[in-house]
Amino acid sequence: MSNKLAIIAGLGNPEERYARTLHNAGFWVADEIARRAGAEFRYEKRFDAEVAKATIFGSDIWIVKPMSYMNLSGGPIRAVLDYYRLTPASLLVAHDEIDLEPGIVRLKLGGGHGGHNGLRDIIRHCGADFMRLRIGVGHPGDKDKVTGYVLGTPSKDVEALLQRGVDEAADIIPILLDRGLNEATKDLHTRTYPQ
Repeated sequence: MSNKLAIIAGLGNPEERYARTLHNAGFWVADEIARRAGAEFRYEKRFDAEVAKATIFGSDIWIVKPMSYMNLSGGPIRAVLDYYRLTPASLLVAHDEIDLEPGIVRLKLGGGHGGHNGLRDIIRHCGADFMRLRIGVGHPGDKDKVTGYVLGTPSKDVEALLQRGVDEAADIIPILLDRGLNEATKDLHTRTYPQ
C-alpha cells in the first residue's frame, strides 16, 4: 500500500466562535501548512470544504478543511478523495488528541477513533487506513468534562504549547514527503522537549 501523501485534512469546526478552541487544532495545522506553502483556501461547494492546493517538496498537495462540523468530517474528505481518484492511503488527517500532553505531536498509520467523533466519521466513510497527525491538547482529568474542555479556549500556557505543536506538525510534512512515513515518525517521536 502506497503512503504517498496527497491530501492533508485538518479537523475542526467552521464558526468563528470555535476558531481558537482546542478541538480546532487540526484547522490550525492546516492553516500553518498552507501559510508556509503560500497557498490560499477557497470554499469548494462540491466538497463542503475549504481547499488549498500547495506544492510541498515538489509534490502537489491538497490541504482540506471540512466545513461540515467535526462530527461529519468524513463526507467532505471522502468527496475530495473520490474527485481526485485517490485512496485513503494518501490521506493525512491532523486532529486534536486528548491522550497526549499539550504540544506533543505524534504520527501514525491506521488505528481506531479513540472516542474522537471526527475520526469516527472519517473511518465510517473512508476506512481506517489513513495517516494521522495527532496534536496533543491534554486531558481535563474527567471524561465527563472532555466536551467542554476541547470546545473551550485554552489558557495562554496551553495555547503556547499548542502553537509549538502546530509548528512541529508543519515541520514534519516535507520530511514525510521526502523520506516517507517511517522516517518522519522516527524524526518526530525522538524529538526532545524543554521541561
